[in-house]
Amino acid sequence: MENLLRPIYQKRTSHPDTLGMILIEKKKPDSPITDNFDVILLIIVTHARTNWQEEHYEYDGKTAVMHTITEELLLKWIDTNGYRKAIEWIMSGEIIFDRDQYVSRFKEELKTFPHEKRDLRKVIEFGKLLKSYFEVRDLYNTGQYKDAFARMVHSLHYLARLAVIEKGYYPEVTLWKQVKKIDPEVNRLYEELIESKEDLPERVQLMMLAADFAISRRTKGSAKHLLDIMSEKDGSWSFDELKHQPGVKPYEFDLASMLNYLGEKGMVTTEKFETEAANVYQRQYKYNPYEI
Repeated sequence: MENLLRPIYQKRTSHPDTLGMILIEKKKPDSPITDNFDVILLIIVTHARTNWQEEHYEYDGKTAVMHTITEELLLKWIDTNGYRKAIEWIMSGEIIFDRDQYVSRFKEELKTFPHEKRDLRKVIEFGKLLKSYFEVRDLYNTGQYKDAFARMVHSLHYLARLAVIEKGYYPEVTLWKQVKKIDPEVNRLYEELIESKEDLPERVQLMMLAADFAISRRTKGSAKHLLDIMSEKDGSWSFDELKHQPGVKPYEFDLASMLNYLGEKGMVTTEKFETEAANVYQRQYKYNPYEI
């Protein structure tokens, strides 16, 4: 299939903006990694008119997709889990063009998963986990047990991703296969929820208790990225001020849930500031390095 695509991509190899090309082939009848196309060609560039261009081709009954993506967007996808398949494309694909070993070095960096990138991914997953878990509790308390069960499955999915990242790996599409090897404890929670013979309400209730403990003991490490940003200022932060920090942008929609939870755990304290309205105060947040 590469031979069929070569006339299409060959001219791009001489363009100075082209950093590398990766070929990913379909290896089984159902191939989520290639969206069931026979082959994917990923072209990484420094600049382009659009950050991501996708073109579809067909030849002699075979199908192909060519993704042309800027380095900036690709890095954003990887750092924030913006597009899960991107990591697997890079790690499992065949390098067919590599300017100055750019792709080779990129692969090696992904294998090491630097701590600063790991901290960002952890806080992103932690924010999603908290919000999902709070939804489980609300659904359970209002008697919506089927919805609570479905949401708990999602919560465990976020917990599993967090557990994988803690061990220094990027979560894969086949997440539970990966978790079973890396963190048997989290995998056991999932199996207990799915396979238990208890009635649905009891299953959800037991899993809420287990999830609460699992979340609590991971809080400080998972929220490190946010706490580090908050510690850069001696005083307190207004919510709006903190939300607009560039480093917080990837998890701004889960920021409120995290701040409230961190307040409950004593890692963040709140301060009140007078407003123009009588007895109405603005709430601000401050990192507490002396939490119990």
